[in-house]
Amino acid sequence: MQDLWAALALLMIIEGIFPFLSPQKFRETMRKMSDMDDNSMRTAGIISMIAGLVLLYLVCL
Repeated sequence: MQDLWAALALLMIIEGIFPFLSPQKFRETMRKMSDMDDNSMRTAGIISMIAGLVLLYLVCL
């Protein structure tokens, strides 16, 4: 359970880096994402999840 909380904390840190470093660019990117159709958003989501699973597998090897 401690590993799960550590992973969640790291996720929050990583997600906070982009709006902290460049809020204007982050806002612009979010606007572009909101204009994406559902299929493009799903494709981006599944690619992100697969990349995360591969990375997790490689780290835990």
